[in-house]
Amino acid sequence: MNKFIFAVAGLFLSSLAVAQAPVSSVATAPGAQGCESRAIDKNGKMLAGAAKKSFMKKCEADSMDPVARNCEAKAMGKNGKALAGAAKSSFMKKCVADAPK
Repeated sequence: MNKFIFAVAGLFLSSLAVAQAPVSSVATAPGAQGCESRAIDKNGKMLAGAAKKSFMKKCEADSMDPVARNCEAKAMGKNGKALAGAAKSSFMKKCVADAPK
């Protein structure tokens, strides 16, 4: 019975410590923390390395606002290929700015 009480007390105190922990400001994007918490493999372990980077890139792209997503789809050059680099950045900036609010 004593072990049970100590185990319950330990869980309670550790949950208080976690609840009082300061929130990190590393991920400031709106969906970044949600993506971070969902970066789990099929075995329930947190993703790491290239797998995590790939997952985060896809997750953040999926949580992009509709205007930016629409502009992303329109970012094509004269030859029908997707824009890249500075041309894409410039196009996206102008497209988002010109989009109706």
